[in-house]
Amino acid sequence: MEGAITLFTEIDGLRSSSVFNLGRSLHRALSAAKKIIKKNLQLKFKSSSLPVSTSSSMEGEGRRKGQERKAKRQAKKQQEEEEEKGKAQEAAVVAAAAAVVKDVEDFTEEEAQRIRGSLLQWYDENHRVLPWRTASSSDHQKNNEEARAYAVWVSEVMLQQTRVHTVVAYYNRWMAKWPTLHHLAAASQEEVNEMWAGLGYYRRARFLLEGAKSIVRGGEFPRTAAALRGVKGIGEYTAGAIASIAFNEVVPVVDGNVVRVLSRLKAISANPKEAATVKSFWKLAGQLVDPSRPGDFNQAIMELGATLCSTTNPACSTCPISDKCRAFSLSRNSETVRVTDYPTKVARAKQRHDFAAVCVVQIAEGSDQEVLKDSNKKHAFLLVKRPEEGLLAGLWEFPSVVLDEERMDMGTRRKAMDKYLKKLFNVDVGRNCNVILREHIGEYVHVFSHIRLQMHIELLILTMKGGLKLLGDDEDHSTISWKCVDGSSIDSMGLTSGVRKVYNMIQNFKLKQMSAHPIRAPRKKAKRSSS
Repeated sequence: MEGAITLFTEIDGLRSSSVFNLGRSLHRALSAAKKIIKKNLQLKFKSSSLPVSTSSSMEGEGRRKGQERKAKRQAKKQQEEEEEKGKAQEAAVVAAAAAVVKDVEDFTEEEAQRIRGSLLQWYDENHRVLPWRTASSSDHQKNNEEARAYAVWVSEVMLQQTRVHTVVAYYNRWMAKWPTLHHLAAASQEEVNEMWAGLGYYRRARFLLEGAKSIVRGGEFPRTAAALRGVKGIGEYTAGAIASIAFNEVVPVVDGNVVRVLSRLKAISANPKEAATVKSFWKLAGQLVDPSRPGDFNQAIMELGATLCSTTNPACSTCPISDKCRAFSLSRNSETVRVTDYPTKVARAKQRHDFAAVCVVQIAEGSDQEVLKDSNKKHAFLLVKRPEEGLLAGLWEFPSVVLDEERMDMGTRRKAMDKYLKKLFNVDVGRNCNVILREHIGEYVHVFSHIRLQMHIELLILTMKGGLKLLGDDEDHSTISWKCVDGSSIDSMGLTSGVRKVYNMIQNFKLKQMSAHPIRAPRKKAKRSSS
């Protein structure tokens, strides 16, 4: 009972407290809920441990077992009831927290005007010169807007999960190759993937190309955020950026930088990933966006978050709106509060650990002696195209097999890889090909946003007894796409950073090991004389 009183006292506190104390109140409320649940579980344990009478007679044994079954049923029923109560209590806490988020104070019109003026003045004087911010030189207003829209779209997609200094070089190469939306729409996915190689998150490139093709088919570039959201791959943020910057529509944008600025302006300590909190950020951003310069304002608030209002080291002393920042005010009046407490840090989801055997298959033509004399003689590397859906969709990689962690010894890896090569490429190691070299090269861990992939890499150099024409001479070949490319082609291909790392490991191995220990062709057994 005492725990319940504490819990609902904290909930009432949540409703009445200012948004500044949301984090502490929510923490105390959740702690109270946990105490109640723990006490309920203890009660359940006591119920399941009720004493039962014993008897040496058969009748007494039957009564004892009956009492045990009854006690178990009662304990199970009580456990279910307590779990339901616990869920209801936790839901009450969450609902109370959501109510507080919903009650985040709006910006008054006076506050909004002061923030707009200060932020735009700062932006005009201090904004970074970036290629996508350069206005088109076209004299035709409509063409100018659509050219700007295309530039903003490309840059915003590239900037997702990627730093500005990295994007600039990619953006310049992209625009040199595909200066307009119509140029991009005529490109192939293969060309786009090659241009995108190294930026990561390749799904972005696929959606960018598909979106360009759909707009060209439609005949006109959408000019409002609502219409832009109908293009595949364009979400609420990108739609707002394009519409406000290129077409001057008064709509907000909310990205990680904007969330950081707004969280500090209002000292919002609620979970920034929760739907209710995200909705509040969009509402606040909409109140601030300047009606006469929406695009410039949106760029200004993002610029502020990316430069002065940084995650770990904000430059509050030079911030143009620090005098309107509640987090800054709280930090000056309390030693326990820091500006960097906002927004609240959210624990990342635990990464999945995957394991794979990767085999760089290098196929040479000619006899073993010829191959060994000239390591570059008509060599071809086998590449496999990944499925069109899922991780790294449609991209090229070396043959790989995903295995369980406990099955990663070398013998198991090679057995699985041999089975894979035989089934899909008709490469039967030791039967229809001569193995010149098979060597374990090392391990490499490639980290994706949600996956940690540990790769065990080996080099397999071989010659096909029937030549390259035997590759894929199997009915299962039609299930995948593959190709053989020479070393110079691999050097110029747009490979993912993980595949490029594997290839570089192979090249380094060959340079160091094979030069230090030249490989000799196996001696052929002398034929016995018939005499």
